[in-house]
Amino acid sequence: MSTDPDSRTSMARRYRAMLASDAFIVSPGIYDGYSARLVQAAGFRCAATSGAAIANAALGIEDIGIMGLAENVAHCRHLVRAVDIPVTCDADNGYGNPVNVFHTVREFEAIGAAGVNIEDQVAPKRCGHMPGKEVVGLNEMIKKVEAACLARRDDAFVIVARTDAIATEGIEGAVRRARAYAEAGADMIFPDAVRSEEEIARIVAAAGVPVSVNMGFGIRARPTTPLIPIPRLKALGVRRISLPRMLPAAAIRGMKEALAVMRAVLDSGQPVDRPDLLASIDEIWELMDFAGARALEQELLSTEQLERRYGIGADAGAAPAGAGRPKDA
Repeated sequence: MSTDPDSRTSMARRYRAMLASDAFIVSPGIYDGYSARLVQAAGFRCAATSGAAIANAALGIEDIGIMGLAENVAHCRHLVRAVDIPVTCDADNGYGNPVNVFHTVREFEAIGAAGVNIEDQVAPKRCGHMPGKEVVGLNEMIKKVEAACLARRDDAFVIVARTDAIATEGIEGAVRRARAYAEAGADMIFPDAVRSEEEIARIVAAAGVPVSVNMGFGIRARPTTPLIPIPRLKALGVRRISLPRMLPAAAIRGMKEALAVMRAVLDSGQPVDRPDLLASIDEIWELMDFAGARALEQELLSTEQLERRYGIGADAGAAPAGAGRPKDA
């Protein structure tokens, strides 16, 4: 992770440059330190926090509007600082009226996020693929978008306006809102729970700014949006896809399988070695940059402290074998 302040403050500009290029943006959803660092190590150029995954993983509850602004910002601060790639954050519905949205944007910009999603759901909001959603009036959301744009100190900070209106107003309402939000200053339109390629094409045509859609790659029980190949999404004019549920779903499946094996071990009383289910300690150290932590100790601690911790010798303070620095994405 970079500690250069200029590097941290340039994340919005780096993300803005991606939007200005012809590159198709893929943003895996992150929700903890492991997922954030794994996305970077896998070579992805950016990431997006998943509000649903954070609520699920950090609070142990469903994404039904219980998590507050302070909890979300505090959690996202760690994720943004853990990596050297731009991270956009899910700011739910802005946590109130346009005045609240103003302060919400200030909070997320201050932690170094590259941008935020603000959605048009009524509070308490819920996961975009759940039934029972409601949306605020068009004029109220326009004011929220204007407040978000006004709040940012750096014009590069990206305002993503999400609409959940397809569920309540149909595609006609979503098209109308996409156009209005873009005119209000949104840098990207995010129609959630789109139901077909035709709906995506209509949103793209109406928006006039980059459009992002959610995809559920790898999830067997898909909620609303059908799986569409990336070449086809590009042809439809989509500029970004986010994958909010892929990593938490993979983690849940992996943990369930490991616990099932452990349960069987306890029942049988026989030890079982299943390295195929687990990352090694060396892999975890490498992912978390243990080598970097040890190198910093060697630079900053006294010889006496290093000898007391690690013993005398040329290798005092050095990282154990296999604990290398992860490659930058």
